[in-house]
Amino acid sequence: MTTRLEHNEADTRYEIYLDDTLAGYADYSEWVEGERRTRDFQHTLTFPEFRGHGVAAQVIEFALRDSREAGFSIIPTCWYVEKFIARHREYADLVG
Repeated sequence: MTTRLEHNEADTRYEIYLDDTLAGYADYSEWVEGERRTRDFQHTLTFPEFRGHGVAAQVIEFALRDSREAGFSIIPTCWYVEKFIARHREYADLVG
């Protein structure tokens, strides 16, 4: 099974594809106030047939790494993103 992770900027979400089928995504909104750049992750979804395979964790880790590289801080409105960051403290510095 091949995995492809994408940042779909037009739909403001990060997506994960398994064998070219959309398996899940993480929605966000973003804003810039002066030097401050923020992404609010509001919803993470894994389609039922792909649950139990770490799909959500993969897409969130990709989203957090990409957001860090782009200079964004994070608001983890989505419970799953909040839980992921609590378990992976290396991303705690993004929350702000």
